[in-house]
Amino acid sequence: MSQRAKTISERIKSFADEVITFVESLTDNDWTKVSDWEKWSVGVTARHVGAGHFAISKMAAMIVRGENLPPLSMDQINAMSDKDSREHADCTKAEALELLQKNSAELTAFAAGLTDDELDRKGSMPAFGGEVTTEQLFDFIIFQSAAQHFDSMRTAVGK
Repeated sequence: MSQRAKTISERIKSFADEVITFVESLTDNDWTKVSDWEKWSVGVTARHVGAGHFAISKMAAMIVRGENLPPLSMDQINAMSDKDSREHADCTKAEALELLQKNSAELTAFAAGLTDDELDRKGSMPAFGGEVTTEQLFDFIIFQSAAQHFDSMRTAVGK
């Protein structure tokens, strides 16, 4: 493990722990409040972060192995996310927590094992404006996008 990988892994774990603690604290009323940004319930947004954002180890592994990423645009990703949110509109807190815990643990372990060369390896996807390194993927998906969703959930419930 490189020092950079260790630092990234620790940041992912810290952020995941914060999200999980927040989700655990939600009341039934909080769970159903609708966020202004996504227009989804807080519960659906929590599930989305667990099932989507923290589940990016497969995509990061594709970059590490030198495989092509899916040629998705941001509009396509957003459409897939909206479809998924409708399909899981009745998700439970237990389901969201299970996804958050399982996928964040896998991502944390995956990130911890990377070398500096693997963190610097590039893949290409239109949604990211072209080429993106493994480290940039973590930054964009976890520390920018998932963080926006987290802020949106907190705002919706006033926490």
